[in-house]
Amino acid sequence: MLKEKINYRSELPVNVITANIKEYPIHFHDDMEVVYVLEGNIKMRNGYYTYTLKQGDIYIINDREMHSFENTGKDNMVMMLQIDLSYFSRYYDNLRNNFFVTDVSDDDDESLEVLRGILARIMLEVLQKGYGYEHKVIESTHNLIACLLADFQYFVMDDGIFRNEASNKGNKILAGRLNRITDYMYDNYNRKLTLGEIAEREHLSIYYLSHVIKEATGLSFQDLLSYIRVEESEILLLGTNKKIGAIAEEVGFSAVRYFIKHFEQWFGMHPLEYRRKYAGRVISRESGARFELCPPARIEEAIRYQASDVYVDYLDRVKAAPVIIDIDIYDSFAETLQDKPALAEIMERPENAVMAEPYQRLMGLEENVIAAGENYIVTTRCNFPGPMDSMSILMYNIDTNLSKFLRKSESQEGLLKIFRHYDPDAEFLIRSNGFEGEFRILRWRLDAEHILRRLEMATAPNRSGGLRQLLLDDLQGSAVVSSETFTASDALSIRAIFKGIGAELVLIDRK
Repeated sequence: MLKEKINYRSELPVNVITANIKEYPIHFHDDMEVVYVLEGNIKMRNGYYTYTLKQGDIYIINDREMHSFENTGKDNMVMMLQIDLSYFSRYYDNLRNNFFVTDVSDDDDESLEVLRGILARIMLEVLQKGYGYEHKVIESTHNLIACLLADFQYFVMDDGIFRNEASNKGNKILAGRLNRITDYMYDNYNRKLTLGEIAEREHLSIYYLSHVIKEATGLSFQDLLSYIRVEESEILLLGTNKKIGAIAEEVGFSAVRYFIKHFEQWFGMHPLEYRRKYAGRVISRESGARFELCPPARIEEAIRYQASDVYVDYLDRVKAAPVIIDIDIYDSFAETLQDKPALAEIMERPENAVMAEPYQRLMGLEENVIAAGENYIVTTRCNFPGPMDSMSILMYNIDTNLSKFLRKSESQEGLLKIFRHYDPDAEFLIRSNGFEGEFRILRWRLDAEHILRRLEMATAPNRSGGLRQLLLDDLQGSAVVSSETFTASDALSIRAIFKGIGAELVLIDRK
């Protein structure tokens, strides 16, 4: 089949493939595809023209454009971003009928730099798959479409190649008019279509409309119409066994000789020769695409080289700034917080009972809260004034997005699904002043695997497998407990790091 069906996940109307392409036979699809070469180069055939795309090049494949890929004998890394037009057309009128062109010969185009940055962000979000990443990918795709509409729908035919035409950028009236004209031509190319008919629709004189088309595309109306007809004939030539006379009539040519003439003008060969040469290179079950998905580390390295600013921003977000909590015996200890800590709203909900155990244990001590935030609580049993003989610290790896979800979660099954894909790093550093002497530090920790196992047991109460399996399940869900002794001379620091959902309760007591 020439037509390739793109399968999108229900919550993500975007498909991202980053791969080392060996061969991708001739095909088309109903959606738009953005091709971005991260490493090496790749041969891409789009319609009658073959391009060699090099590192950093971006090429837009509009819907229903026939195209194929082939490597040049060396490894490459190519991002193929497929965009579900049925989804995004709800936000942009006639998006499906827009025609976007990038000029791969213009390395200094600032608009291309913007596109590279957006594409890099999308790739990094897909790689990270943090909580709520689908929202970020869709948001970035909206930004990409806005950039295409602003800077890449102005084109001109130059030596048989469509190139981006910078001089018309910003002319929204011209862009809208061209979209309407080409849209109407693509919808009606298979019948007798005249310049006068379109001029009447656009309320323009024939002379002026002819000038607009020529100025904008480099082609006369008749040449543009013939180009559209020839372009559409390619699908019939490679996707059916119809005779060329039937194809010529179906795409709107009044005679076979005109079809052959214009086909040879664009494709450089007779339609039958073209069919013989390329019919065997069409994507099918027998001759599918051959590519190797690139590992995440290699993709990140390529993005670091291609879009360093985006990569640094990505690292700043993935490697979140540490949560630093300063406790001073002459300041924090003197002030007991009366309001409930922010964590109470989350941990006192029945739906969050499994992950709330560390919180419940801390609250059971009935100590004074001396510091609290969105993801931590610090308490002491001591009363001011007096020596600081004990302190309790509770930390959760919960970011803002997850915190919002936990405030409205309705089931433990929903939590289990979220926690399985939640993997941000977190670092806590509690710096305490006012501790002197020898202290015992006991740490009670639940890592992601413990919380996930507990949730799995809670959502499948009728467990089977015998006593041994029950014991294994319980042990896998157990917390990790450790103890140490530390001698402090005024300062005592506690550090905790997390990968994914997790919690740690630290109890500090004077020996």
